[in-house]
Amino acid sequence: MITIFLMAVITFSTRYLFIHPRLPVRLGAKMAKLLSFSAPAVLTAIWVPIIFIQQGELSVSLHNPYLIAATFSVVAAAKSKSIYLTMLVGLITFVLSRYILAL
Repeated sequence: MITIFLMAVITFSTRYLFIHPRLPVRLGAKMAKLLSFSAPAVLTAIWVPIIFIQQGELSVSLHNPYLIAATFSVVAAAKSKSIYLTMLVGLITFVLSRYILAL
């Protein structure tokens, strides 16, 4: 229990240093530019294996419901610019493709 508490304190304090306006910690321009790439890199590292790897193998076929839903979601996001519509299209496409491919 003490370990979890200490890890929570460490996580909170490292993030609080950059958020609180009265603290003198400021990032330089180069560091801010470098950190601007961290969110896309982390998100890409999360979604690529989910979409493209099935049962430990590369799956780039029309029998991959994750790939089908991701494709429809990208098109919906590009056309609508709405996060809610994109999520709805992705969810419906995923459920339908899982159902159709299971037949």
